[in-house]
Amino acid sequence: MEHTYQYSWIIPFITLPIPMVIGGGLLLFPTATKKFRRMLSFLSVFLLSIVMLFAINLLLQQINRHSIYQSVWSWTINTDFSLEFGFLIDPLTSIMLILITTVGMMVLIYSDNYMSHDKGYLRFFAYMSFFNSSMVGLVSSSNLIQIYFFWELVGMCSYLLIGFWFTRPVVGNACQKAFITNRVGDFGFLLGILGLYWITGSLEFRDLFEIVKNLIYNNKVDLLFVTLCSLLLFSGAVAKSAQFPLHIWLPDAMEGPTPISALIHAATMVAAGVFLIARLLPLFRVIPYIMNLIALIGLVTVLLGATLALAQKDIKKGLAYSTMSQLGYMILALGMGSARSSLFHLITHAYSKALLFLGSGSIIHSMEAIVGYSPHKSQNMGLMGGLTKHVPITKISFLLGTLSLSGIPPFACFWSKDEILSDSWLYSPIFAIIACYTAGLTAFYMFRIYLLTFEGHLNIHFQDYSGKKSSSFYSISLWGKGGSRLIKKTNLFLTFLKINTNKRASFFLKKTYRADLNVRKSLSTFHISYLNNNNIFFSYPQEANNTMLIPMLVLASFTLFIGFIGSTFNQEEEGLDILSKLLTPSIYFLDQNSKESTDCYQFLTNATFSVSIAFFGIFIASFLYKPVYSSLQNLDFLNLTVKKGFQKILRDKIIYLIYDWSYNRGYIDALYAKSLTSGLRSLAEFTHFFDKQVIDRIINGLGFSSFFLGEGIKYLGGGRISSYLLFYLFSIFIFLFLVVPFYFSYFIF
Repeated sequence: MEHTYQYSWIIPFITLPIPMVIGGGLLLFPTATKKFRRMLSFLSVFLLSIVMLFAINLLLQQINRHSIYQSVWSWTINTDFSLEFGFLIDPLTSIMLILITTVGMMVLIYSDNYMSHDKGYLRFFAYMSFFNSSMVGLVSSSNLIQIYFFWELVGMCSYLLIGFWFTRPVVGNACQKAFITNRVGDFGFLLGILGLYWITGSLEFRDLFEIVKNLIYNNKVDLLFVTLCSLLLFSGAVAKSAQFPLHIWLPDAMEGPTPISALIHAATMVAAGVFLIARLLPLFRVIPYIMNLIALIGLVTVLLGATLALAQKDIKKGLAYSTMSQLGYMILALGMGSARSSLFHLITHAYSKALLFLGSGSIIHSMEAIVGYSPHKSQNMGLMGGLTKHVPITKISFLLGTLSLSGIPPFACFWSKDEILSDSWLYSPIFAIIACYTAGLTAFYMFRIYLLTFEGHLNIHFQDYSGKKSSSFYSISLWGKGGSRLIKKTNLFLTFLKINTNKRASFFLKKTYRADLNVRKSLSTFHISYLNNNNIFFSYPQEANNTMLIPMLVLASFTLFIGFIGSTFNQEEEGLDILSKLLTPSIYFLDQNSKESTDCYQFLTNATFSVSIAFFGIFIASFLYKPVYSSLQNLDFLNLTVKKGFQKILRDKIIYLIYDWSYNRGYIDALYAKSLTSGLRSLAEFTHFFDKQVIDRIINGLGFSSFFLGEGIKYLGGGRISSYLLFYLFSIFIFLFLVVPFYFSYFIF
């Protein structure tokens, strides 16, 4: 074991040759490098698999021996300062390494096909490999300054990956927004590191925790200053894990390729903030009010993320707000002192959310193949529906991820979320009520996404020129629910089917027919190709190939079984499950609310309550979005069958209010735009005006006045002494007869 640990320092550097080779090759030999692109992508997967084997080996050793290994060496040594680098292998590091490598492996394999058409294929794999290396280095760091170094590398990689398609203006804005928002938190993180070093003189975790604890207990440090430093450290995690109020970058990050979204939102960037708080939890626990603030921020983020996901039309943005809400659960658990349940939910959520994002990528990939569908339209759930028979494997995988995130047993997230809800009742009933309410919202918006994507249908009837009504064309997204089929015996000489924004299906005929309201606001041109004069062929989406499906199936198996590692039924004689045994040396003893064993009756009671909430959310989503219940003609958000009076109140006073709040992101982005962006822009414009019109004019005026004064004086200097004497005597005369009398008269009178 010792031999294995001694060589663990090489883990972050195993995948580094890929970005170096690809970057150097594209710079020096671009044509030759592009010819070997498949080999380089295979090499990136192979090297990451080696890292994964290292991680599995370290995890097994942690389970068997419960040991912590740390190796440190000095990089810069001075009289009063020593900068050290090293690596720390403990249960938290082992868990994060497994998470990063397994999810990263699946995403890389998936990306081989998803990005195969892209000209930046090699650049994508270079960024991904560097991203994984940076994240591995972050979780194995032994001190704060080393974490900060890899923290910034992770931020840089996320900037490059979110802005991968940088030629599109919206993508450029998204990556800049993510970069700047994270810089706000990272600047606070750096200030916190410097403040703690000024107090303790050390950046190593173990020394830092002990010194701060002794200083606080002996009242030898200003508690307000230590609290401020801790808040600054926490601000870094708030930005990285998209917690309120620095969450605004997360939905815009969806402008990057879908595999990037799966990696960022599952196991890397957003997980870094949760990892940082878990690593610094011994520090936060000895400082009053910090834990309460962490729990409060987590709770606000849980509720805000769930409400903002309710009305999103972009499937990836809906999943992004879901990630924000689930990260709030993790932060809430850490604030309550339940590190075990937080890390458990981090594991289960990572696999489930990676599955959901890869499933959404499969949907987007299939829809982009349809003529007339741009990348923006292929992510709009308003243009989807009826996909069940076209992409059945993707549908099943997506359903498994949806059930897991909704908290339905025996899927992964049920076990971890139920544990967080149980701990919240012990911490605060108010927090527990909000957390349980949000669990119901989670089930609602996740099944909303599922139903709009796979289960919707549209009935559009049209007539041919003879006046006969033809077959219905079923689909929410215009490709029918019966698979690929021919519409025969028609004499339509059309090449495009157009549905305009006022929900009318126009076939350039004498009469138009109103479409079913499951068609949302903006449907686009749909291509129809002729086979002959009597038949029209419609193109349909197709299932992805095996390179994309296999990673989804692997993640689906994780979603099914990974939750059992921390379940109540997996406890041994001493009352500890595998996860608890793994976390015993460094994290488990910190839990305030955890118990060594769980009463079966209590577990069943809590589980019944949480599952009932989830099923209620699923029922509401099914009632509102299942096509059979569609009946209202002017209600875009929900379709209800109610009396007109109640319908008007419900629609105008409640539904649209919630819909507008959710769809407009809680107006938080607009608030920031008005208060911060516009305010800073106005300040910059005023500063520019003051600089140009005041400062520059003063300086230029002094220069011009000196110039004219010099020009005037030079004419007085003619070189004749008699003229100088005359001017001198004239000045004395003025002084004696004008200035002196005035001076004496002032003092006399």
